[in-house]
Amino acid sequence: MEDYMLPCMFKQTFGFDCMGCGLQRALYLLVQGDFYGAFVLYPPVYTLLLLLGITARFALKPTQKNGRQVLFMALLNVIVILGAYCIKMKDFFF
Repeated sequence: MEDYMLPCMFKQTFGFDCMGCGLQRALYLLVQGDFYGAFVLYPPVYTLLLLLGITARFALKPTQKNGRQVLFMALLNVIVILGAYCIKMKDFFF
C-alpha cells in the first residue's frame, strides 16, 4: 500500500514539509489500527476526521446553527494544523 502513496510535490520542490505532510501516512496508520502512531505522525488527523464527520452530518439537514458549528470546527482545525506545523518547523529550522 505504501508504494502507491502520492509524494508531496511541495516537499520535493522546496525541500521541507508542507502543512499536510503526513496526513496520507497517518490515515494509513489509522486504517491499520495504530491510533497513537497516526497522532504522532500528523496530530490534526483527528480534528480533520471530526470536521469531516460534522460536515457530513450537517449536510443532510443544513441550518444556520449547523453552519456556525461547522465554521467553528473548521477554525479550530486551522488552529490545530498551524500549531502542529509550527512545532514541526521549529525543530526543522532551529
